[in-house]
Formats: sequence, structure tokens, C-alpha cells
Amino acid sequence: MCTSANNTTKDRDAVSAMLHNIARAILPFLLATILLIGMGCSVGPKYVRPDVQSPPSYKELPQAAANASDTWRTAQPGDGAIRGKWWEIFGDPQLDALEEKASSSNQEIIAAADNFLAARALVREARSQYFPVVSANPSIVNSRPSPGQFGGLQAGSSSGSGLTVKSFTNYSLPFDASWEPDFWGRIGSNVRANIYAAQASAADLENVRLSVQAELAIDYYQLRGQDSLKDVLDSTVSDYQETLDLTSSQYKAGLGSDAAVAQAEAQLKTAQAQDTSLGILRAQYEHAIAVLTGQMASTFSLPANASTASLPAIPVGIPSELLERRPDIAGAERSVAQANAVIGVAKAAYFPSILLSAAGGFGNSSVANWFIWPSRFWSVGPSLAETIFDAGLRKAAVQQHRASYDQTVANYRQTVLTAFQEVEDNLASLRILSQDIGQQDAAIQAAARNLQLATVRYKAGLDPYLNVIAAQTLLLNAQQTGVAFRTQQMVSAVGLIKALGGGWNASQIPAPKDVEKNPANTVPVAAAQ
Repeated sequence: MCTSANNTTKDRDAVSAMLHNIARAILPFLLATILLIGMGCSVGPKYVRPDVQSPPSYKELPQAAANASDTWRTAQPGDGAIRGKWWEIFGDPQLDALEEKASSSNQEIIAAADNFLAARALVREARSQYFPVVSANPSIVNSRPSPGQFGGLQAGSSSGSGLTVKSFTNYSLPFDASWEPDFWGRIGSNVRANIYAAQASAADLENVRLSVQAELAIDYYQLRGQDSLKDVLDSTVSDYQETLDLTSSQYKAGLGSDAAVAQAEAQLKTAQAQDTSLGILRAQYEHAIAVLTGQMASTFSLPANASTASLPAIPVGIPSELLERRPDIAGAERSVAQANAVIGVAKAAYFPSILLSAAGGFGNSSVANWFIWPSRFWSVGPSLAETIFDAGLRKAAVQQHRASYDQTVANYRQTVLTAFQEVEDNLASLRILSQDIGQQDAAIQAAARNLQLATVRYKAGLDPYLNVIAAQTLLLNAQQTGVAFRTQQMVSAVGLIKALGGGWNASQIPAPKDVEKNPANTVPVAAAQ
């Protein structure tokens, strides 16, 4: 009993001595760590959003509004802005269904969403560096020394000293822990850089989504333009067939010439060829829509619909809003913030790395005594590493990242300039096309009247059939141009909505806490449509 009590006392004293030694080794370091962490030292530059100038108003808007006041209008901040599913402004159920399908099934959007999920995972990877790393490496190793290590002794033999070489097994269960406190803000800068990169990736996702949706709407209206052209040519072919029948009847009655019949037949066949060739481009648009909606081109089809779409009223807003409404601008700005944070990571390399490490565990040559207290081992203590000479490596790294930051600022400002250009381009296009359509409608009416007069004079025998052919050609060309103008008008309307950012707003970029905490297998609601 006394022996057992003495052993317990010795073990307790040993534990106390070990804890005392550990505390004496790391207590000063822990106090310094807590002090420096409390100071929140960071060597990175403070981020300030780059300045960009926005015009007080769009140059084209007053002229466009003067020509079509119900189509474009200046809005106050947030007043009448396009929201959410912007394509619904066109009032086309078929387009609505296609856009919904593309939003959920387009492979480019899915790839961009996966890229965002990967960027968000990198944030969690970077944040994990704030915490210690603990590892275990259990092992059971059976080994046998070489007899040559003991003066040429053979296995199992002994010398005058009684030494015998035998195999033995070592049982070990070590635990290692290490922690690098973020004294100089390196980890914090790296975390911020990854957060900004994830936010930029979320903006890129929305930019891809907007681009796909706009491309789908453009292809859709281009396809509908082909349907309208076919409607025009179908009607033209029918009219030409009637004219051919008329000239044939007159020739048989001796009132016309065979040349007039040949001319009417050539006119009809030419129109039929044009009518047939429209199927090529329509099929290509249909196939493109299939791909954009994530479907096989071989199994997808859209029924023909020659109805003319009406141009919707598009709230343009004020120029300063554009910086918050376009996802590409928001993504470029977040890339600037990321580049700024990376400078902080590079500057932190000038300062020493301080590592607190500890190791401990159990080890014994007997499995029965593996986990008993005397088999313990441990070590603990801080270490410091500082680069004394690197031939300008760290300075060059900082200069590189500063140059990269300046590059992202230039890219951001160029993105803003391009955005305003695209808005002005589409406003100008819509303004001019509204005038073109009015003028072309008048031209179509005049061409139709000219054809009517030419036909009457031909039937009366006053003019040759060539006059009728010229009038028919003039009317067909005018009708085709009118369809092209209206198609281009719808394309420009989609382009204007895209240039304005669709229904997106910068407030939809996930906040840092959302980037870090949301599950890895879902896209945050703020980043979804």
C-alpha cells in the first residue's frame, strides 16, 4: 500500500513539474502574442475605392426621348429601375419560358456558379490559418539493428560484455500542434483578398448570367425576324404566282408576250429561292437557343410566329446608377480590392514569422506499457524565422503587386468607360431606328401604291411588264428593310437593358459573412437571380 501511494505521489509530482515547465516555456510568448493580437497590427494599405467620373446625363437620352417619349425616360435614383426578371418587360410568354430554362440549365451559368463555390471554399481555407494545426502520427515499427553496428556481432550471439543483437518493436503515438499568430496581418490580408475574390466571382457569375440571358433574347428576336421575313416572302410568292397566272392568261389570249411570261416566272422562282433560303439562318438561331437553354439542338424546335413585337418602355435612370447596376463593374471593383489586400500579404513578408509549436505523446517498446504515464514525452516552445538577405526578392514582390493593383484600377476604369459607351451606343441605335422605321413605313406605303399603279397600267396595256417587275422588286426590298429595322430595334432594346445591368444591383453581392458561412454546395440567394 505504501509503495502504491508513493508511486501515485511521484506521478502527481511529475505531472506538476511538466505543467510548470510548459508554462514557464510558453507563458511569456503567450502574453506577447495576446498583446500583439490585441493591437491588431496590419501592414497592408487601406483600401479606398478608385474614383471614376460619371456624366451628369446621357448624351443620347434627351434626343431619344424627344422622338419616343414613351420608350425612354429619365428616372430618379431607384425610381422605376428594372428589377429581377428583366425579360418580362417584353411581355412574351415564349421568351419568358426560354429565359427561365436558360437560368437553370445553361452550362456557362452552371460553370460560373461552380467557380464561385470554389472561390468561397478558398475563403474558408484562408481563414483556417487563424487556428492551430494539430496532427497525430501513430506508428508501430519493428526493426533489427545491423550486427556491424556492434563490432561485427552476429544476431543472437553475445560478446564478453554480454551484448546481444535482437529485433524489437517501438510503439509510438505522437501529437504535434503548431500555431502562427497573425502578428503582421498576413493571414488577415490573405483572408480579405480571398473574400474580395469570392465577391468578384459572384459578380462574374451574374455577368455571365446576364450575358447568356441577353444573348438568348437577341437570338430569339433574330429568329422572330426571320419568321417575319418569311411571312413577307410567302405573301410575295403568292402575289407573284397570281401575276404569273395573269401574264400566262394574257399570252394565251394573244394580249401579251412570251417574254412577259418568262419574266414573271423568273421573278417567282427568285422569290421562292429567297423564301427557302431563310430556313438556314432560322435553323441556326433555333440551334443557338437550344444550346443557351441547355438542350440538344436535335430535339429542340420553336414554332414559327410572325407577329411583330412591340418595343417596351425602358427606364434608363441616371448615369451615376450605372456603377451599381452592372455586375462587370462590381466585379472589376472587387478585383481592385483583392489586389490591394494582396499588397498587404507581400509587405508582411518583411517581418519575422513566429511559430508556437508543441509535441507530445506516448512511446514504448512494449505494447503493454504503451499508454502508461512514464512512457510520455513532450516538447514545447516558440520559434522565430526572419529572412536576413534575399537580394531584393520581397521588395520586387511588393512592387509586382503594386503594379498589379494599378492594372486592376485601370481595368476598372476602362470597364466603366465601356459601360457608358454601350449605353450611349444602344440609345443612339434606338433613337435612329425609331426614325428609320417611320421613314421606312412611309416608303413601304409608297412602294405598294407604285405597284398598284404599275399593275393597273400593265393590265390596260399602257406600260410593259418590266414596270411591274421593277415595282414588285421595290416593294419587296422596302418590306425586307422594314423587317430588318424592327428586328434591329428589338435587338438594340435588349442591348440597352444589358448595358444598364439588367435587373441586377450591387447590393446582391454576398456580404463577407455570407461568403464564409453559407454551405459549400449552394449558391447564396444574394448571388442568384
